[in-house]
Amino acid sequence: MAIVAVLLAFTQMPAAGIAKTNDPAGTKRQTQPISTPHNVDPPGTASPVQSTDSSEGSANNSQQQPHITVANPPLNVLPWTLHERILWAAELVLAIVGYVGIMLAVSLLKKIDRQTGYAEAAAETAANTAQAAASIAQAALLNVQAVMNSERPWILVTVEPSRSSENSFTVVATNRGRTPAQILATAERTRIAIDENHLPRTPEYRNEKPGASRVPIILVPGESVAIKPFSRDDVKGLCDSEERFKRIEIWEEKVFLYGRIIYRDLIASVDDQEHETNWCCWYIHGRQNSGLVIAGSSEYNSHT
Repeated sequence: MAIVAVLLAFTQMPAAGIAKTNDPAGTKRQTQPISTPHNVDPPGTASPVQSTDSSEGSANNSQQQPHITVANPPLNVLPWTLHERILWAAELVLAIVGYVGIMLAVSLLKKIDRQTGYAEAAAETAANTAQAAASIAQAALLNVQAVMNSERPWILVTVEPSRSSENSFTVVATNRGRTPAQILATAERTRIAIDENHLPRTPEYRNEKPGASRVPIILVPGESVAIKPFSRDDVKGLCDSEERFKRIEIWEEKVFLYGRIIYRDLIASVDDQEHETNWCCWYIHGRQNSGLVIAGSSEYNSHT
């Protein structure tokens, strides 16, 4: 409403100016004094008497001089044509439209700035939510994996003395898990070395591919199966000389037995059903009694 009032005032200003210009009462008058002698004879006549009295001349000069008033002509103001009025109105409309456009642009920029702030906040919230969701999913995956590991079969290797022969032992594989397991292949080897540090870093077998079991062995939870028997008499078969056998008796050299068991989970999927157990034992050969205990590094005693 204020803008409309100002525009109405502007539209009335040119007409008022024109009316004031054409008003004859408002013309400005300018006076200019013109001095002429009071006793001037017409041309062609001569003064009969020449006055020499100074007092008389002073009296004549002191008389009032006549004045002539000259009025300036009125200003010639051209009328405001229709074309000029339309041009002025168009410029005014353009100015108003430009002002409104600038205000709309400023308002739009403010809205864009607010929307950008909202978008950044939403993106940050989404990133935090995604990170939290990823952490929750990872924790859930670990929980599921832990549950699956607790339910899957676990074949562990132990040593048991033989009941039928003295100083004889048997390497036994037992299913300590909660689901059945099927033994797919086994591999074992006997090696003489000074101590555990002189064994190869990773287990070596004469046949790198473990041999397949002729009869599939399925172990239910808690069931065991014999993997490798070993007795005192087997030591002499490993020694190529009597001197080496004596070194084993005095523990200058030791006999190590190690092997690998590959089995599968009968309940898990095909891609995640095979597992592996590595085991290693040290045969302690004494003069009268012997023993077989678990030994070796972590590479020789691992589970997958």
